[in-house]
Amino acid sequence: MASLDPHAADSAFADASHPDAEAGVEFVDIAPIPGGGALHLMRRGSDFSIQYGDEELMGSMVRHSEQALATLTAAKLASNGGCRGGRLLIGGLGMGFTLGAALSAWGPKASIVVAELVPQVVVWAKGPLAHIFGDSLTDPRVSVQVADVHDVINAATASFDAILLDVDNGPDGLIQLANDRLYCNWGLRAAHAALRPSGVLAVWSSYTDEDFFKRLQAAGFEVEEISIAAEAYEDNVHHTIWLASKAA
Repeated sequence: MASLDPHAADSAFADASHPDAEAGVEFVDIAPIPGGGALHLMRRGSDFSIQYGDEELMGSMVRHSEQALATLTAAKLASNGGCRGGRLLIGGLGMGFTLGAALSAWGPKASIVVAELVPQVVVWAKGPLAHIFGDSLTDPRVSVQVADVHDVINAATASFDAILLDVDNGPDGLIQLANDRLYCNWGLRAAHAALRPSGVLAVWSSYTDEDFFKRLQAAGFEVEEISIAAEAYEDNVHHTIWLASKAA
C-alpha cells in the first residue's frame, strides 16, 4: 500500500541525471485509490510523474511504449481483418499517451471508452496535465468512465474490437489487489468474451511473464509477445506488450 506521505514517492523521481536536475522535486497532488492506498502526482521542472509508493507508473518524458500499445494494436487488428473504426476500451487513463495514439490510429467513426478507477486522475488530466492531454478528452469519439475496467469488461459481451490494458506495471494487481482479476484465467476469459470476432486484447507490462503468456493461450487467444524499447531513441530499457487475438 502506498504511503500517504507526499514525500514518500520522491526517491524514484530524484535522479541526478534528470534534465531538470537543478529543479527540486515538487509534490503536486495526492489521489486516493478506491479500496486503499494513493497515487502521487510529482513535478520536476517541466516533467511530471505519477507514482505509487516508490514505483513510477508513468512519466511525461517516457511515452513510446505506451503509445505503441495503441499503434501495435491497431496494426494487429487490421491484419486480423478487424475494424479500426469500431469500439475500443482503454483501461487506465494515465497521462493520455495511449489515448492520444489511439485517436491517431483509429478512424473518425471509432468509439473509444476510457475506464479510469481513480477519480482524481481524471481531474489531473483536465488540470495540471491538461497541456499533455491536449484536446484528447474533448474529441467526440472519446468517453471517460470513472469505473473499474474489470467491471466494464465483465458487463460486455462481444462489444469491443480491442481492449487495451495499462493499469498496473504488469499482469499483477500492483495498484489494487483486485486487479489480479484482470489477469487470472477467468478474467482473461471475460476479456475474450467481451471482444468481437478478430478482436485484440493488448496488455502493457514493464517486464515479461511466461505464465501470463500461457494463461492468455489457455483463455483461447492467439498470442504475440513484443519487446519494445521504453523510448524510441533508447535500447537499454525494454517493456513488453502482449497482443492476444480472438479467432474470427
